[in-house]
Amino acid sequence: MTIRVLIADDQELMRSALRLTLSTEPDIDVVALAADGNEAVAQAARLRPDVVLMDIRMPQLDGIAATARIVDPLAENPVRVLVITGFDVDTYLVEALRAGASGFLEKDATADEVVRAVRVIADGEALLAPSVTRRLLDGYVRFLPSNESVLDVKSRFTPRELSVLRLVARGCSNAEIAAALHIAVSSVKTHLSRVLAKLGLADRVHLVIFAYEHGLVHPNGWPEA
Repeated sequence: MTIRVLIADDQELMRSALRLTLSTEPDIDVVALAADGNEAVAQAARLRPDVVLMDIRMPQLDGIAATARIVDPLAENPVRVLVITGFDVDTYLVEALRAGASGFLEKDATADEVVRAVRVIADGEALLAPSVTRRLLDGYVRFLPSNESVLDVKSRFTPRELSVLRLVARGCSNAEIAAALHIAVSSVKTHLSRVLAKLGLADRVHLVIFAYEHGLVHPNGWPEA
């Protein structure tokens, strides 16, 4: 299957370099280029690419706002966003993920890293390990407001789903969750899929953010008992 990619960056040299890098891959097709956020949103709506490579700082509409407009996790064929920037990694990472991005790269990433990232995101996975996201959120969770009480959140899940969600927020892999709960890995995947569907989220990275925002885990500590 060919991965269709839209590149959004206000620097022509960067757009050209990314296009050259990706166009040499037999399974990747760069379908369009965008020089600002508004153009990226319009092109994404018209072309429905599999992945958007999104710069953060662009004129008219920045990459975070553009990502929020592009991403629809409930769409039948969702457009996934891979943010790539040379600016303050920790701050922009949290903002980009909250806007719906599925991955994050710095502009000094190698060509192989960019190609791998595009393939990972296109395959429906998140590029960042949940444990990395958790470490970053430990520093920024105070800026993330909670929209529901912890009890209201808990009522949305079965006890097993809640346990899986908390372990995901720890950064545990499916195998580690299965061992901790004494269940099969296939059962973990089933519970995880149900949690994602209930929340309308695209991947486990965003489950980490949800758990932090709603008090299911706490900064610099383990999930509550």
